Amino acid sequence: MSEKQPPNTPAPDTAGPVALPGRLTAAAVLTALEGLALAGLGVYMLVVGITGDPDSVRQAVTGGVTLLALAALPLVAARGLRRGRRWSRGPALITQLMALPVAWTLFNSGGAMIAAAVALALAAVAVAALLVNPTATEALGIGAPSA
Repeated sequence: MSEKQPPNTPAPDTAGPVALPGRLTAAAVLTALEGLALAGLGVYMLVVGITGDPDSVRQAVTGGVTLLALAALPLVAARGLRRGRRWSRGPALITQLMALPVAWTLFNSGGAMIAAAVALALAAVAVAALLVNPTATEALGIGAPSA
């Protein structure tokens, strides 16, 4: 008896990207952009910490390395989403849940940070909505009806 797979679900041995719904592709792109933004900020903190005149070099380097490590989660999740991997939805949703308190903190900072906070919050809510959409969950093979 063979096991049926939902449409657009890659076979376990498929190595490359598969045709995915636009919603899932959009979620992957936004998640990757969040990861790239974190990585860029981490590199910036490292460069300023090493070449600039920070209050504490150790704190700047530690912050930069931490941001680079945190950037790995959305980047790996985005790659998994782009390849239609079922496991990738969890890390992508976790990334969005972590982004909301960051957006709130940025919003409370005031000034130019309000625009960054609004953009981050909108991206987080949009990606979360895209990932829980039935089209995306079906494409990932999550909650598919059993035959």
